[in-house]
Amino acid sequence: MRRIAVPLIFGLLGAAILLSLGVWQLQRLTWKQAILADIDARIAGAPASLPQQIDPERDKYSPVTVTGALAAPELHVLVGAKDLGAGYRLIQPLEVGSRRIMVDRGFVPLEAKDAPRAMGNVRLIGNLHWPQETDSYTPAPDLDENIWFARDVPAMAAALETEPVLLVVRSQEGGTPDSITPLPVGSAGIANDHLQYAITWFSLALIWLAMTGYLLWRVRRVAQN
Repeated sequence: MRRIAVPLIFGLLGAAILLSLGVWQLQRLTWKQAILADIDARIAGAPASLPQQIDPERDKYSPVTVTGALAAPELHVLVGAKDLGAGYRLIQPLEVGSRRIMVDRGFVPLEAKDAPRAMGNVRLIGNLHWPQETDSYTPAPDLDENIWFARDVPAMAAALETEPVLLVVRSQEGGTPDSITPLPVGSAGIANDHLQYAITWFSLALIWLAMTGYLLWRVRRVAQN
């Protein structure tokens, strides 16, 4: 009896742990879905004026409308965009009264990196964003070629002498139209793999139980012989 009890207890305990991890991932899935729904609702909200005091935590994804003058210089962030191929995000200063912020105007193809672009007054609608795209493996920007490999708001703001504020443009009114494709903020790029994790843990629990059953069968078979 003891030969069966020990592997049975061990098997049931292991399966219980694996099942609890799967349930925990389902709880995390519900939590993440609520966060994504809140982000989507915030992104799609009615645009407001640019806040005087900006808090990156509070104002991230906030929709705003600003009227100002596009200025130089530009920064070019190397990206690959679905259906567009390789190119650059165009980051540019926008002078809003006495303030100077950055705007991510969208995608330009590789060959249009240094093409002349219109300056002057525009009305932009978009979302405030502080993307977390850099890590210890991100190459330093190539300042000679003016190529960046990730959006780094503090570093880009220092380079452009602006506030550390980035507006990702959804639409533009006024000014001379440029061949720039907006890449607006969305929640699609935010990882939400909790369902896959839950399936993995539940699958491991099923395999664990099957292995436990096979072990018990072998133990009984040996005992009978």
